[in-house]
Amino acid sequence: MKCPFCGEIDNKVIDSRLSKDASVIRRRRECLDCTRRFTTYEHIEQVPLMLIKKDDRRELFSRDKVRRGMEKACQKRNISMNTIENFIDELERDLRETGEKEIPANLVGEKIMDKLHVLDDVAYVRFASVYREFKDVNDFVTELKSLLEAEEKK
Repeated sequence: MKCPFCGEIDNKVIDSRLSKDASVIRRRRECLDCTRRFTTYEHIEQVPLMLIKKDDRRELFSRDKVRRGMEKACQKRNISMNTIENFIDELERDLRETGEKEIPANLVGEKIMDKLHVLDDVAYVRFASVYREFKDVNDFVTELKSLLEAEEKK
């Protein structure tokens, strides 16, 4: 590993720690030339997940895109960033465990909506309005009615 300060490649590992889910190793290193310390992260190289869009285009799965969508839906709601990050970790793990390299994008959207439905009804409706491409107020009303009917059945 090249030292980010002096460019020397000789260094030693001072400390190694596993992440909570044991998927990443954090290493503290010390350059043997300039003696400065730096951190590196080691993780398994994953095969990229491809999403199959409605129009049959292929697009790489993007944690950032999922995060941005959930953040917008959860804006000004009482949902922590940790909750969102943990869900995205779980979602990506579930998608990889299918063993498929290409996954229908609608499956990802439905999983996100299911989670938001459990977390917060307002965030759920916000996300659904974009995901399901609501055209007018009637689409909102229809979704809200189904939401209220589901609540009454509980």
